[in-house]
Amino acid sequence: MKISGFTMVKNADKFYFPIVESIKSILPLVDEFVIALGDNDEGDRTEDMIRSISSDKIKIYNRVWDVNAMKDGRIYADETNFALSKCTGDWCFYLQADECIHEKDHDMILSMCKQYQAREDVDGLLFNYIHFWGDYNHYLPFHGWYRNEIRLFKNNRQIQSIKDAQSFRKRITGGMQKLNVVQSPIRVFHYGWVRPPYVMNSKKDEQDVVHYQTKAEKKRQDYDYGALGKIPEYKGSHPSIMKHKMQDFHWEGQLNYSKKAELNRPKFKHEKLKYRLLSWVENKLNNGRTIMGYSNWNIVRK
Repeated sequence: MKISGFTMVKNADKFYFPIVESIKSILPLVDEFVIALGDNDEGDRTEDMIRSISSDKIKIYNRVWDVNAMKDGRIYADETNFALSKCTGDWCFYLQADECIHEKDHDMILSMCKQYQAREDVDGLLFNYIHFWGDYNHYLPFHGWYRNEIRLFKNNRQIQSIKDAQSFRKRITGGMQKLNVVQSPIRVFHYGWVRPPYVMNSKKDEQDVVHYQTKAEKKRQDYDYGALGKIPEYKGSHPSIMKHKMQDFHWEGQLNYSKKAELNRPKFKHEKLKYRLLSWVENKLNNGRTIMGYSNWNIVRK
């Protein structure tokens, strides 16, 4: 059994992505790690950072992003699919540049791959998400933040990245089909909202350009994470590979740890009363299962 890791990335250095940590978090599990590396801005050190890992498993493909494929974030799916096309493993393990896997889950990942390798009714595995917010001690188990996603699936089944590369579907005659997946307790640690406030604003600007074709604005203010006192504290451990990155946490003084805040931005769903109430019902009465939420898969019995 062979496993291929893969990702796409651009300007990881500029936008404070933990790309090195992300790759290293599954490097012991994979036989190769394919990277579609975009044309980074001048001065960005992403390629040097990746090459510093010094592993013969890593295969870098330099890419120039197609500006005509920016609408709705399609460029992310296109670049993900390019990297996927270079994977040669029986299983394909996708991580975005701000996602890491805990080493405590490695054995389970290998065990489940072996267990379901011969199951023709299984396309992949469904993982659980932990979304961190503002710092490494607060997370968002709230409605509106996806709780699960497909990150590991079998190769050569016409599986493709969709939309802005959040998930995957199978290409069939007449359209795209949801994957059949087995639910697992494997965790994805998502650090995309743990950035210095001035970097977070720059990243939001770029996302708006890619998704909505808006003109990038030069904002002077730092990103407002709001009242972290209202956000649950994370009590578990982080992937050990994140230790060095977490030691670089230097914006604590710019965060609001109280329970009150006058936001200088529109509210996220988790900050609105009706969604906070819905989240309470999901977490307290529905065992964390989303009510009327996003689902891009079919659950297969183990």
